Amino acid sequence: MESLIYSLNATVPVFLVIVIGYIVNRIGMLNDQFISATNKFTFNVCLPVMIFADMANSDITGAFNGKLVGFAAIITTIMFALIWIGAKLFIKDKSIIGAFVQASYRSSVAVMGFAFMMNIYGRIGLMPMIIIGCVPLYNIYAVTVLTFESPDAQNDTNKKSKFMKAFIGILKNPIIIGIVLGCLGSLIHIYDYIPQMLSKTLDNISVMTTPLSLIVIGASFEGRKAIAKIKPTIVSCIIKLVVLPAVFISAALAFGFRNEALLALVIMLGSPTTPSCFIMAKNMKNDGVLTSSVIAATTLLSSVTLTFWIFLMRYLEFIN
Repeated sequence: MESLIYSLNATVPVFLVIVIGYIVNRIGMLNDQFISATNKFTFNVCLPVMIFADMANSDITGAFNGKLVGFAAIITTIMFALIWIGAKLFIKDKSIIGAFVQASYRSSVAVMGFAFMMNIYGRIGLMPMIIIGCVPLYNIYAVTVLTFESPDAQNDTNKKSKFMKAFIGILKNPIIIGIVLGCLGSLIHIYDYIPQMLSKTLDNISVMTTPLSLIVIGASFEGRKAIAKIKPTIVSCIIKLVVLPAVFISAALAFGFRNEALLALVIMLGSPTTPSCFIMAKNMKNDGVLTSSVIAATTLLSSVTLTFWIFLMRYLEFIN
């Protein structure tokens, strides 16, 4: 019961902020210009600053775990590849493939990971290793699939131009830039040298990221259109919260991960779809309706499913 209450406390407030965004938009407090501008501001400024600050404040070298980083990178690649292949084979509406794939494999690992680690162990522990292993690939693969599967790309038969567009998109992606700079900042311990007024400025921008993202998701939520896409939403939720954790937690156990390392992987696999999926989907002209639906649904349902996976691992004494 204690684990369930904690998980509800971690996920339900996130879901409620989405609901607030939907309500304030419906009563006319927000408009399309605000939503569009906030979406761009969050994607280009808040998200990369938050990632930079989190990474730069972490002791990457002191806690480096090559096995965990490598495992996170490998399973991220496998998840992405299998979901994209499956989507190409089974989804009839080709316009939603990019959004479906991205929403089905990307987790809110940074926000949920740090929160759960602090609650259970009193420190962020090995979560930076998971961030290094999966978050850069999350974004590289997202840019790739959203570029190749966007409605504009469907009309472009030039494969070379698609590859070039994806490559440029990866290099210019603000989140990837934030990760690279954050790793460099951690290596040189940049927070030991920058003025406090600058570090507080970065922190102030960072704390805006999640609330703004959630408000925009709620404000952009289109109920009728979302209902029309309920089937891919349900399938994506099942993949994200049940299938992937079942398969890859088993793989993690087989590879000998236990305790803190295993918990970090459980959180990576079982966390809800990250709000940044919506921001990237909208900015890259993919299906925002499906993306926001999956984010809302996985955020609500993960309070039960993620609690179950953590409880199961503790019950079986794989996590102490």
